[in-house]
Amino acid sequence: MTGNVRDIMTAAPTAVDARTSVASVARAMRDQDIHIVPVTDDGGLVGLVSDRDLVIGALADGADPQQTTVALAVRGDLITVGADEDMDEATTTMREHAARHAAVIEDGELIGLVCIDDPGADASSSPLIAPTPPAGQDQAGVD
Repeated sequence: MTGNVRDIMTAAPTAVDARTSVASVARAMRDQDIHIVPVTDDGGLVGLVSDRDLVIGALADGADPQQTTVALAVRGDLITVGADEDMDEATTTMREHAARHAAVIEDGELIGLVCIDDPGADASSSPLIAPTPPAGQDQAGVD
């Protein structure tokens, strides 16, 4: 693959404050037709949250979406890449952390998001996570 992160990133992503309710974030995602948003706290980037994160991380145990803040669902491992970083390097970094998304940083500021599934990312590379062996086989594939 050639090019850099800037060539395929989604620029100027909408960010939400960590104290924003899950319901408000979900509405913003729906209204803007987006599936992941950066989360900030006191102006600093603290993580990313996807629509799936909202469901699994905040609502699956019966939390009230009006009262629960998005901070509960933020991913713990924030992966960042540079805007001018080569896409091969960025893809390698994301795969090493089993991350589909990364925040794109330039001069210490969030300027975009990149997804390993975006057009331009190397779709022919190996999967992020090794396949599960068939039932009845151990990790080495031997019964």
